[in-house]
Amino acid sequence: MSKIAFLGLGVMGFPMAGHLSSSYDVTVYNRTIKKAEIWMNQYPGNLANNPSEAAKDADFVFCCVGNDNDLKSVLLGNDGAINSMKEGSLLIDHTTCSARITKELVICAEKRGVGFVDAPVSGGQVGAENGQLTIMCGGRQENYEKVRPIISKYAKFSSLMGPSGSGQLTKMVNQIC
Repeated sequence: MSKIAFLGLGVMGFPMAGHLSSSYDVTVYNRTIKKAEIWMNQYPGNLANNPSEAAKDADFVFCCVGNDNDLKSVLLGNDGAINSMKEGSLLIDHTTCSARITKELVICAEKRGVGFVDAPVSGGQVGAENGQLTIMCGGRQENYEKVRPIISKYAKFSSLMGPSGSGQLTKMVNQIC
């Protein structure tokens, strides 16, 4: 069974991680520990004290936080997840963020031998709760193919839009439309 870390249990991440917990060994981390404790009361899984601890043995690390600064802190900070990810694992970022931070994350992940998929979501809280999200992905085809069956647990549709950053660019166009 694949080991999954899920970082960020806000209105989107909380139910997304919940959907994964029915099929995978999930370890969660949230900067507000109370939210993580509430999640633990509702779903099976493990609780980590920091992002690095959550990601340490994970095959897949999912992240869904608020913005570029939050993302940088959770993934690249002193206890950042990328610092402890094992070679060959895969980082999936569901945060709607800038293309600039996405490019920075791709470089950092590749230096560690970690795959990366930018995968912003559309569908709101109700879509997350009902497992009906739409996910626009950017990255390498082989990485997308590895994560596609996992994200299908909370997505009605996902598609690889192109290389890294393409998911974020597609989401920006979606928001403008």
